[in-house]
Order: sequence, then structure tokens, then C-alpha cells
Amino acid sequence: MDNLSSLSGAQKDELMDQVKQQIAVANAQELLTKMTEKCFKKCISKPGTSLDSSEQKCIAMCMDRYMDSWNLISKAYSMRIQRERSRM
Repeated sequence: MDNLSSLSGAQKDELMDQVKQQIAVANAQELLTKMTEKCFKKCISKPGTSLDSSEQKCIAMCMDRYMDSWNLISKAYSMRIQRERSRM
């Protein structure tokens, strides 16, 4: 922790930006992993070398719904954080 106190304001800002970017990448990876797992389980009954048209359609619809849900939850979470910050 002593190392942090010796950083300048600009260095601290740069460090925070790097941490935020790493968190964003981790969140995107988690989203992709969970979406893939859930949609695969829902849509693929017999894994093979290719997807038939119904599996392709199911995957596309599943991913769209998952992304819509993720975006809705993310917006609600952001709004909640903003409300809580404005109360302080």
C-alpha cells in the first residue's frame, strides 16, 4: 500500500483506467461464457460437426434474448448506483 501513496494523481488515474478496462474485459468474457453455456444447453440436443437450421435459429434467438436481458439488468444496476450516489 505504501507504493500507492507515492503515485501522482495522473498515475493513480491511469491505474484506475487500467483496472476498469480489466474489469470490463472480465465482464465481457463472463457474458460470452454464460451465454454460450446456456444457449448451447437450450438449443443443441445432439452435438455434431454443424448446426441445422433450427439449431441456428434457436442459438440466434437465445443470444438475442440473453443480450437484451443483460442490457436491461446493466441499465437498472447503473441507475441504482447513480441514485445511491446522488443521496450521499
